[in-house]
Amino acid sequence: MTEEIDFTPPEPVARNAAQGLEWRERFGRGGTEIGVARARELAARRPLTPETIRRMVSYFARHEVDKRGRNFFNDQNPSAGRIAWLLWGGDEGRAWVVEMKARTGKGGDI
Repeated sequence: MTEEIDFTPPEPVARNAAQGLEWRERFGRGGTEIGVARARELAARRPLTPETIRRMVSYFARHEVDKRGRNFFNDQNPSAGRIAWLLWGGDEGRAWVVEMKARTGKGGDI
């Protein structure tokens, strides 16, 4: 019997994406159109495809370095990297997609 995996983003991931969209609007920076589209999916809590989960894993692996940038942790004036990170679900998004990847038992191949 195989376990059915729910690819619906958890509430904290949706909240982070919504925060990223809000900050992008307020500060006029952060993320790409792809990041905005991803944030809209996450904020709406639409179930994602395995391909989207793979892309998210890849995004977080490439952008972990952004956390070392100036103002990443400044909530009053967040860096573009922080806003983009939130658009993709933030730390909770990263943890969630890594867990989804592990639960599939396929390593890098969800």
